[in-house]
Amino acid sequence: MFEGIYPPLPTPFTDEKINFEMLERNIIKLNKTGLRGYVALGSNGESAFLTREEKLEIIKEVKNAADPNKTIIAGTGSDSVKETMYLNEEAAKAGADAVLVLTPSYYKNQMNNRALIKYFNQIADSSPIPVFIYNVPKFTGIDIAPAAVAELASHGNITGIKDSTENIVHIIEIISLSPKDFILFTGTGSMLYSSLTAGAKGGIAALANVAPNECVNLYSSILNGNLNEALRMQKLLLECNKAVTSGFGVAGLKQAMDFAGYEGGCVRMPLNELNSEEIKEIKRIIDRLPGGNV
Repeated sequence: MFEGIYPPLPTPFTDEKINFEMLERNIIKLNKTGLRGYVALGSNGESAFLTREEKLEIIKEVKNAADPNKTIIAGTGSDSVKETMYLNEEAAKAGADAVLVLTPSYYKNQMNNRALIKYFNQIADSSPIPVFIYNVPKFTGIDIAPAAVAELASHGNITGIKDSTENIVHIIEIISLSPKDFILFTGTGSMLYSSLTAGAKGGIAALANVAPNECVNLYSSILNGNLNEALRMQKLLLECNKAVTSGFGVAGLKQAMDFAGYEGGCVRMPLNELNSEEIKEIKRIIDRLPGGNV
């Protein structure tokens, strides 16, 4: 149900307000691709800047606009167990098929394996839909250990993990220690080839908002055993992936979407828009994608 490529959908803003029309138009276009589904309220969705009410409105909009065959995963993680439980229940009511729960991180020094295992078990016990762990140390400063992930994988309602470490050894350890049906998504487009060939079941990558067909083709090539083609595609996508992640961040992703035929919209404060030189660089990179603009 969940294996494949997912874009973590950006939230388009106009004058600080969510532009639901732009979000809908993006999803309608993406419905025509081979993407497995959509992630709403991920890091690239600027979920940290959204109110509870806005989050639930976005999940409903994504569900309504998505093709019925697409799977919806909603980011619901919070340092508060109660808030996460509430959002999990409401996300299920809004149509999400699973939730993506960020590792709690405010009290970093106390977030050891024991604390994280207790947190995720409690979340999974109460969630009406499957739970994916979200491990993204560059934002949280927390890197859940593979052994802890493997222990959590035995919970019947913890289906998988999105791992954004860009550490292939870490990824291989999780895969080798966990049950075969446990789903590992790589969290960035630069790791698609290495993670998928190591046993990952898919990717949740910002790059898939800009180059969905290319990401799906890379994934399909590996499934079909065409590793040379998959590696060729991975190399071609590296520059674009860097630009829409560590290079220019969410603002860069949204600008890249504009150039690729989608609608990124503005970022929400306190993020800044790109300057003119940065916009030119994004345009140059998008024009170098396989086949030009997607």
